[in-house]
Amino acid sequence: MDQVNLSAWEGRTQTRTGSVSQAQAAQLHATLGNARTLAPTQGEPLPALWHWCAFPMSTPMSELSKDGHPGLGGFLPPVLLDRRMWAGGSLRFGAPLRVGERLEARSSIRSVTKKPGASGPMVFVTVDHAIYGEKGLAISERQDIVYLEIPQEFSPPRKRDMPRDPVLNRTVDMPETLLFRYSALTFNAHRIHYDLPYAQEVENYPGLVVHGPLQATLLMQEAVKHRGRTPDHFDFRGVHPAFAGTPLQIAGTEEVAGGLSLVTGTDTHQCMQATAMWEETV
Repeated sequence: MDQVNLSAWEGRTQTRTGSVSQAQAAQLHATLGNARTLAPTQGEPLPALWHWCAFPMSTPMSELSKDGHPGLGGFLPPVLLDRRMWAGGSLRFGAPLRVGERLEARSSIRSVTKKPGASGPMVFVTVDHAIYGEKGLAISERQDIVYLEIPQEFSPPRKRDMPRDPVLNRTVDMPETLLFRYSALTFNAHRIHYDLPYAQEVENYPGLVVHGPLQATLLMQEAVKHRGRTPDHFDFRGVHPAFAGTPLQIAGTEEVAGGLSLVTGTDTHQCMQATAMWEETV
C-alpha cells in the first residue's frame, strides 16, 4: 500500500476502557517486583508503566496475523512490511493511577511516515495515548511503532558501549519464563517473545527477543528506586535487540539538568536508552 493510502490513517481514533485488578497487580508483582515486599492491593498506587497491562486487545484468534499481532487495517494502518517493533515512546505522568481503578485510553494516530533505511524501506507510526483515571488525565503518552522488512539473516545495528562509572548498576536474569509471563500479562501474542522456532526461522533472530516495554518497565523501576518517586517525564527507545537467556544489565548516570540517563545492555553494549526527568517540587 502506498504512502498516500497509509496517510489516510492519520487522525484515526479509538477509545478503550480497562483496569489493573488486584489479581493482575499480584501477578505483575510476582513477575517484576521485589519478593521481599507486598504487591499493591485495591486502591493503592499502581507502579509506573503497569498501565500497559490495563487495555489488552481481545482480538479473536481468527484475526491474528502470522506473527501473532492483530491483523492490520483497523485502527493501525495495513503496512505491507512483515517486521513490527515498538521502537520507543515518551510519557508524562500526572496523578498516580490506582489498583482496580476504572481507566480509559483515548488513542489517536499522529503520523504515518515512510523512510528509506540501510536494509530497506521503513514505516514509522506514531500513536498518542491519553490515559484517564477516575480523577482525570493521568498519563500523556507517545508510542513509536516501526515496520520494516525481515532481513535474510540477523543484521544487528551498530553497538553502543555501556556507560562508565554509573550511579546505579544492576543485573537482571532474562529467562524464557519471564518473557512468557510478560507476554501473558500484556496479552501480547507476538511470537518473537515465546516461539523460538518462529523467532529463529521466520524473523531470523538468534533467540527470543526481550520485549521493549519490559525493558522500559525495568528501567522505570530503577529510576523510581534511585530517586524515591515516579519521574514526571520518561522517554525511551530501543537501539539493539536483547535476547532471552542473557542477563540484562541496567545502568544509570546523572544528567546535568537533574535527570537520570538509563540504559539496558547485554555483553557490554546498550539495548535500550531512556531518560527520566523530575520537575522541581516546592
